[in-house]
Amino acid sequence: MLTSLAIRNVVLIEALDLEFGAGLSVLTGETGAGKSILLDSLGLALGARADSGLVRAGEAQASVTASFDPPPAGHRAAQLLADNGIEIDPGEPLLIRRTVKADGGSRAFINDQACSAALLRDLGGALVEIHGQHDDRGLLNARGHRALLDTYGRCEAEAVATAYTAWRAAAADLAQARETVANAARDRDYLDHAVAELSKFAPEAGEEATLAEERATMQKGARLSDDLSAVTDCLTGSDGGLAQLRQAARRLDRIAGEYEPLSAVLEALDRAVIEAGEAEDKLAEAAEALSFDPARLDAIETRLFDLRGLARKHQVAPDDLAALRDEMAARLAAIEGGEEHIAALEADVAKKADAYRAAAQALSAERQLAAGRLDAAVAGELAPLKLDAARFRTVVARQDEAQWSGAGMDRVEFEISTNPGAPFAPLAKIASGGELSRFILALKVALAEQGGADTLIFDEIDRGVGGAVADAIGERLSRLAQSNQILVVTHSPQVAARGAGHMLIAKSSDGTVTRTGVHALSDGERREEIARMLSGAEITAEARAQAERLLERA
Repeated sequence: MLTSLAIRNVVLIEALDLEFGAGLSVLTGETGAGKSILLDSLGLALGARADSGLVRAGEAQASVTASFDPPPAGHRAAQLLADNGIEIDPGEPLLIRRTVKADGGSRAFINDQACSAALLRDLGGALVEIHGQHDDRGLLNARGHRALLDTYGRCEAEAVATAYTAWRAAAADLAQARETVANAARDRDYLDHAVAELSKFAPEAGEEATLAEERATMQKGARLSDDLSAVTDCLTGSDGGLAQLRQAARRLDRIAGEYEPLSAVLEALDRAVIEAGEAEDKLAEAAEALSFDPARLDAIETRLFDLRGLARKHQVAPDDLAALRDEMAARLAAIEGGEEHIAALEADVAKKADAYRAAAQALSAERQLAAGRLDAAVAGELAPLKLDAARFRTVVARQDEAQWSGAGMDRVEFEISTNPGAPFAPLAKIASGGELSRFILALKVALAEQGGADTLIFDEIDRGVGGAVADAIGERLSRLAQSNQILVVTHSPQVAARGAGHMLIAKSSDGTVTRTGVHALSDGERREEIARMLSGAEITAEARAQAERLLERA
């Protein structure tokens, strides 16, 4: 709900601070007093085109600040704020501010955060609808008619949305499968050859390192084999060093008892024999470890060469060849089983498309019934508003399949015919602003609490009518104000008398400067203003009495 409006230096308005309450508020004043300036100011705050001509003469810039109650969770305005990272502290108002410079250029702010004019327009459209000369095309925009009809008729669209999501997901899976099979089929000959070649070679992960290590060990053995043989010859055999040490130890053992110092020599020889024996064992082990089969070494080198050649050919690391073989084999399997898989996916898509069509057709039937009820409700509002020659209808038409969505198959649009025999046309095609405003009022009353902005502004909705029609307009505005905040600019005393609040727009001049001001009327002032609206410049006692009767009846 709009709670306040602060205007600075807009055309004839120097400084103006207005407070608004719930229900129906009326704004009256003589022609030319500046009512359009007030609406232009509000329009500027709500994202209308910034015109430097709005800046008061002699001032550098104009500014308008509109304050709103914070929108509740789930409201379209709340979603817009959340989507754009704008937070509102609990209990704090939503402030929209717009400035425009005399030399051109404007800036927009939401809660003191700079924003684009486009975001301001979207947010303003979610908060306020202006109908009349300054119509913001809220109800005139056919894009919102389907949602309004669904809310009015309590048409359940959730099952349609769920079925649509499932259908499109299945269709996406089918398209992906077809693309995969098509891509693989183009490479079938290559895949056949590559899989056969890799399967025959049978590469294993880690094989390159294992082969390289085994080859390096064998190559080292080849280099050391002669030296190891010579060392072995020195140690072993009947003439080897170990045999000589053992022979010396045996001979010394026979004579060591005859001379005590020889015992120490014998002990040293025994240790040498033991150490030499251990050396002989380790030498044998080393020789065995470094032994190689030339045929095996040749096979290893051939395997390594072929392994690395295949890796270069397929542009992968040697260790990735096994995984590549498995991947190619899977692609071949996809080709071979692809048609069967695609057939299953096609059946699934067809099944889910049928489920969507069934749900969407059921929703269409609900919409047709709701459209009939809405048409009847609007028709009942037209005659009292002096639109008895007009006809209203809600068109629910099937769209092309390319335009189907989670909201169903239907295009919904509100259309009218203003005269007998005249063709139906969209609401936006009506020429008369007052007539259009009354149509909007009739539709709003019929829709009652079925969505839209919380604040509605009607600009001279009673233009060109009076008496019973004006009274009917006032009664419907009052009824609509039970669920919405309504602001109406009016020249009709019957409408003005219905307001819960009344503001007078007046222009004043000191001979050099002209200003527009707005004054909230007391009960007595309000009676005088309604009397003026009834009688003109000279307020008569009869006009005051009639104003009193209108206020009492309201």
